[in-house]
Amino acid sequence: MAATPGAGKTTFALTLAVELMRMGEVNRIIVVAPTEHLKTQWADAAARVSIRLDPRFRNSHWAPSKQYHGAVVTYAQVAARSSVHRHLTESAKTLVILDEVHHGGDALSWGDAIRDAYAPATRRLLLSGTPFRSDTAPIPFVEYHPDQSGARISSTDYAYGYGRALADGVVRPVLFHMYSGKMRWRTSAGDELEAHLGQDNTKDVTSQAWRTALDPEGEWMPAVLSAADRRLTEIRHHVPDAGGLVLATDQTVARAYAKILHSLTGEQPTVVLSDDATASERIDAFTTNGRRWMVAVRMVSEGVDVPRLAVGVYATSSSTPLFFAQAIGRFVRARKRGEAASVFLPNVPVLMTLANEMERQRDHALDRRDKDDDGLEDSLLEGANREDDASDALTQEFSYQAISSLAHFDRVVFEGKDFGQLAEPGTPEEEEFIGLPGLLEPEHVHELLMQRQSRQSRLREAREASAPPEATTTLPAPLHRTLREQRQLLNSLVGLYARQSGEPHGAVHAELRRMCGGPAVSQATVTQLQSRIEILRKRVRS
Repeated sequence: MAATPGAGKTTFALTLAVELMRMGEVNRIIVVAPTEHLKTQWADAAARVSIRLDPRFRNSHWAPSKQYHGAVVTYAQVAARSSVHRHLTESAKTLVILDEVHHGGDALSWGDAIRDAYAPATRRLLLSGTPFRSDTAPIPFVEYHPDQSGARISSTDYAYGYGRALADGVVRPVLFHMYSGKMRWRTSAGDELEAHLGQDNTKDVTSQAWRTALDPEGEWMPAVLSAADRRLTEIRHHVPDAGGLVLATDQTVARAYAKILHSLTGEQPTVVLSDDATASERIDAFTTNGRRWMVAVRMVSEGVDVPRLAVGVYATSSSTPLFFAQAIGRFVRARKRGEAASVFLPNVPVLMTLANEMERQRDHALDRRDKDDDGLEDSLLEGANREDDASDALTQEFSYQAISSLAHFDRVVFEGKDFGQLAEPGTPEEEEFIGLPGLLEPEHVHELLMQRQSRQSRLREAREASAPPEATTTLPAPLHRTLREQRQLLNSLVGLYARQSGEPHGAVHAELRRMCGGPAVSQATVTQLQSRIEILRKRVRS
């Protein structure tokens, strides 16, 4: 079963477990989870439906205490001694629930151990919020079938994606607040470099500018944290216990971000670090204590259930599609209809693509396929899969010092469409989006954003009309900016049309090239891009 994060996979799995036990089909429940914290979370959830699971089961035990119906273990625990878990499975009629089963392919030894341990299970239930991987390691017990091109693709028995869950009111609508800005840093050779997030830069320059933005000593992070906190205040007018989460790259910057938030709010944030023995207790306390902010590194990115999280700041260099989807999944769980979520992001191409692709369903491919060079989203995501390792290598190769960083509100992205593009910092445009109501029906979000955008256009026109004549003189936009804007508009329309028609993005791009002629998007002229845009606009309207 593949279900978007926040859709209620735990509830479904435990409901099934209760029914199978009632029917006498099984008499033991084993849950395999990715992390130690999730073991306790599963055990607590199971207790609410009268299933007793031991979250402290160890490989030295060989069998759970008779007072329990079963145990919760981690994938690493199974890989360490699979014979114990095979014995546990064979000694009773066992239902095995493999939570976030894509972790089963994290290493060859892990996959082999999980197959060995749970092949004898009476029943197996495979769960994942992100049923895809960035590599070709097979996921245990997942079936793969060839597609039209012959590539082996994972087969899901039941899929419940973000778009469907949003329409059902199960998850919240997510608004992505994108921030750009000017970055300056000094290389090990003493050269000073400057770049602007959101512009067309090389991969190395983008990576270094991104790291400069995340430096807590600059002005970018304090400005973005301040905006996120104002957004949280607005949401708390309607949802009093709403909380925020900052996902940091490492422990040092996590502590620094916490100090910034403390100075902004007067309240000490909850800091969750992976090497802290009390991390799970801190997460549990934050779930109910009503405090404004939590700052964490990685352990809150997957599976951790804090339903009151409504505002996020993505202040990490991690950019794989899997990590991004799991991180955003912390903010989408809806407790009641109308709650909305806001996530603040650096405006870098990889994250922009991932934000635009929230509703896209991905499967796990065991075979690499050649990409048409029009498959912009696919190529960016493939690059993102290597970003974490590349970022580490970059840190070693480029010793540099951040000099300065300035934050500029750029736009809001919702359902693949840009709103408030290129708004100036501190102007009504930024505050309009920060001040959106904290309660929004999903079907009203798009309408309200359109109204905000129309109002902003009128404000800009009024400001220009009242400006001195010399100030209203317009110069032609630089070609690189025009090309960038046309490419973004074309890719947004391709994404919208792909959702309507069900056609892959690459197929839509290929058809447009056949109809209009010209090269791939990255080499096309403004006129060629506009021809493709006009065709798609007519199709989307119809």
